[in-house]
Amino acid sequence: METVHLKNNRPVAIWLYIGVGMLIVQVLLGGITRLTGSGLSITEWAPLLGTLPPMNDAAWQRAFDGYKEIAQYKLVNSHFTLTDFKHIYFWEWFHREWARFMFVVFLVPFIYFIYKRKIDKTMVNPLLILLLLGGLQGLIGWVMVMSGLNNEDIRVNHIRLAIHFISALVLLCYVFWFAMRLSIKEKQILYVPELRKLNVILLVLLTLQLIYGAFMAGIHAALNANTWPDINGAWVPAGMFSSGNFFHDIFHNPIAIQFIHRGLAYLITIIIAIWWVKSAKVPANSQLHAVRYLPLLLVLLQVLLGVLTLLNSQINIPISYAILHQGVGMLLLLSLVWTFYLSRGKAVN
Repeated sequence: METVHLKNNRPVAIWLYIGVGMLIVQVLLGGITRLTGSGLSITEWAPLLGTLPPMNDAAWQRAFDGYKEIAQYKLVNSHFTLTDFKHIYFWEWFHREWARFMFVVFLVPFIYFIYKRKIDKTMVNPLLILLLLGGLQGLIGWVMVMSGLNNEDIRVNHIRLAIHFISALVLLCYVFWFAMRLSIKEKQILYVPELRKLNVILLVLLTLQLIYGAFMAGIHAALNANTWPDINGAWVPAGMFSSGNFFHDIFHNPIAIQFIHRGLAYLITIIIAIWWVKSAKVPANSQLHAVRYLPLLLVLLQVLLGVLTLLNSQINIPISYAILHQGVGMLLLLSLVWTFYLSRGKAVN
């Protein structure tokens, strides 16, 4: 991303931070869509005509008939009435509608800021990249949904779900990074190489953890082991490598996926605690010192929500706990991006 000047950019920064908030809402809507089994309810992609839901009984019946053609209805939801279908349709429609709303919120101010000359040449390329990333995210989402519209799969493949999720987080971090470049003064960016290195390690581990979080949601792995701190009565559960293929198990075996997800959570918590202790040395009047508590508080809350989600996953995964768990995970990611940004300064000769 090119160097961006801070002059007269407050409205643009506010606009981008609003975008960050809207992206968080969109990802949470995606989580609700997945957990309610709603993602395959709309069997066609109509970027413009799909803005409105079915407007009469005949249109609703046509949409329902389309859903009846896929495996999810035939193998799981064959008992659904039209009223049941309307419920799952709502979440997928709302998820798509929020994406359309975000596009408008991006495009209209973008044109306005260009007209008012609030956007200089250094901002144009990053904003165009942002637009492309947003369009790519929508395309990935539809490809993911389309892959589940068949006579075999009862839900979208969890690996495709993880790709969709991580690409959304890349977009989220990109917008947040750009907003920080427009709003944080250069003097707040410190040269703290030890913290920066730990921050990079944490971002890598958290990315892997979020991928496995998507795997957990994608195959409802919490239902396979809803005990804590053990996993079905064992610290190292049996059956993690039952297929005889290591790579197949770490990507598809629910017990192995949950074991990895839990282990990464503990490791990340320990490293964040170490980072927090070391961060006490930064200047007390710096922004980095002011926000150094955030990663620690968020990771502890994240672990607690993960445990509560597990313990309450009996017949179904509790949506309220699971969505809170996902939301705090995104906030933890943003807090680590923030602290990395503040510790990436260059050495002063």
